[in-house]
Amino acid sequence: MQLTDEQRLDWLRLIRTDGIGPRTFRGLINRFGSAAAALDALPDLTKRAGKHAVPLSKAEAEREMAAAARLGIRFLAMGEAAYPKALHATETAPPLIALRGDPATLLKASVAMVGSRNASTAGLAFAERLARGFGEAGLVVVSGLARGIDARAHKATLATGTVAVLAGGQDRIYPENHAGLVEEIVGAGGAVVAEMPMGWVPRGRDFPRRNRIISGLSLGTVVVEAARRSGSLITARFALEQGREVFAVPGSPLDPRAEGTNDLIRQGATLVCEVEHVLSALAPLMAGGVPPADGLNDRPEASGTLDYWDEIDFDGSASTALPLFADAAEAADPFLESQDDRARLIACLSPTPVGTDELARSSGLPVRIVQTTLLELELDGRIERHGSGTVSLASRA
Repeated sequence: MQLTDEQRLDWLRLIRTDGIGPRTFRGLINRFGSAAAALDALPDLTKRAGKHAVPLSKAEAEREMAAAARLGIRFLAMGEAAYPKALHATETAPPLIALRGDPATLLKASVAMVGSRNASTAGLAFAERLARGFGEAGLVVVSGLARGIDARAHKATLATGTVAVLAGGQDRIYPENHAGLVEEIVGAGGAVVAEMPMGWVPRGRDFPRRNRIISGLSLGTVVVEAARRSGSLITARFALEQGREVFAVPGSPLDPRAEGTNDLIRQGATLVCEVEHVLSALAPLMAGGVPPADGLNDRPEASGTLDYWDEIDFDGSASTALPLFADAAEAADPFLESQDDRARLIACLSPTPVGTDELARSSGLPVRIVQTTLLELELDGRIERHGSGTVSLASRA
């Protein structure tokens, strides 16, 4: 299938209509045969449903298209050859995705990497090692552009291929200081994907929506450091519901950032201590190129557990609404620039020993400041020193 410009405009108007989500959109297209016919039928449909939904005007849709074109963004429609096949196989694939970068990147076998934004230095170093290994094996790495694990995974795979999925519009990068990373990704031949409108500033509930795309683009999802109530665990849950593989890197029981990953392993996720643990599990899927369609409807225990959008009930079935799995404060990054040097360094430490140079790199602090701060923390009993100049968070801390 290949949409004409007029059809693409109609698709954009329909999906931008309040009360129309991915499931409703697909149902309307199947029922009426085209977005244009569905738009014509909407006034009567919404009236009978006791709702009032006004489609995006043609002029507004044209303005969004023009704004996107100025940034080199194109809209890919579900069913078109350039639309990622792995994502298409999921139950709630976005009808349209806005793409900036190389569309060929979306058609390659991919693995998602997610984890703590407030990651430890050891977690960041291991995430980089994994990401590089995936890239060298021919996998594109998909993540959410967040601080911490996401950013490290993107940077480690600029040369081999990476995809960043945004929670907001293509012109509303979050966090803002990752706008430069977006340019690096696009410049290196990677891709940046969004389903929300141009100008859309991400809200708390938009992050779970983004997470389903991260897992949907990928053959499997690898979680590196995640607290119990973490957005990364939402991505893992979506991966499971989509019939994809879930992997988790174990961590110290003393580190709260490892509680979520350790729980995933206890619940059956594949334990990952090296790149090969993931590659061996994904090898059969990599050969096929496309994962099976998600098994949500084939597994009764999972059916109906994930809702994605506020959608109008046209057919008498229960309308769906996206539960706020993640705290609405998801958009508030814990690793604030206002943190002092001591707090920033503590945030990078874990029970796993790391070197001073790696701490300086992950914290963004000069080595001299790192060394001075570590001395203060040692005197306070907050850290322990080990061989080869490495340090770790003291167990009692």
